[in-house]
Amino acid sequence: MTTQRFSGTDRYVATDDLTLAVNAAITLGRPLLIKGEPGTGKTQLAQEIATSLGCPLFEWHIKSTSKAQQGLYEYDAVSRLRDSQLGDARVHDIGNYIVKGRLWEAFRSEQRPVLLIDEIDKADIEFPNDLLRELDRMEFYVYETRELVQARQRPIVLITSNNEKELPDAFLRRCFFHYIRFPDEATMRAIVAVHFPDLKQELLSQALATFFEVRGTAGLKKKPSTSELLDWIKLLLAEDIAPEVLRGDDSRKLIPALHGALLKNEQDVQLFEQLVFMHRRAR
Repeated sequence: MTTQRFSGTDRYVATDDLTLAVNAAITLGRPLLIKGEPGTGKTQLAQEIATSLGCPLFEWHIKSTSKAQQGLYEYDAVSRLRDSQLGDARVHDIGNYIVKGRLWEAFRSEQRPVLLIDEIDKADIEFPNDLLRELDRMEFYVYETRELVQARQRPIVLITSNNEKELPDAFLRRCFFHYIRFPDEATMRAIVAVHFPDLKQELLSQALATFFEVRGTAGLKKKPSTSELLDWIKLLLAEDIAPEVLRGDDSRKLIPALHGALLKNEQDVQLFEQLVFMHRRAR
């Protein structure tokens, strides 16, 4: 089989390091563990890999209550009991009550799929270890039907984490790791250009200057992300905010226009209000 290679898409700006990491994971047949700040495009990366390589995409979005078994399959005993009470003939085939999980669906795909396990750090600490065997051997056993489910094609597995908790060493050893660094100004310009190709350079330059100034503010509880910058620019265009409003020389410039797209909690808003007060007193 010819090795598939990812080279980015016209909708997603992938750095050379990220492209190299994706292709290394594909070559090794290892899950690619992606970490980075929320809003840096980790989830979208899986979608773009699938689009670029023409692969089906299976997405498993993890919650705090998620269990590894749910990714394989679940046995719906309650439905079977109900059907037996109603005299339904389906009860004689236990396979009717096996609910396939996303790993099962990916394993049975005729075409090599992309499998996204999104925000794995939301689940409990045992969750990653519970998937070690299945991700290593690309198979699992269904005890209720005595069936061995094996992957027809080894999926390209992408696992994302927001670093909310540490992942087990045994799990990390089986992954190829990449950390998406926050984009520098040049990369951010390229990202914005993908979404707003007709944006005037004067507004772009001032918006980026303001955005990076906000991110660099000491004491900020939550720094604005790439996705929040894109939302903010969309609002600036919708409200026809002029570059000089962002560049204004008076003390009000310390609180950006439409700052609700960038500042997402009251502590950070209060911090900027305090900076405005201090700026006024210093004049």
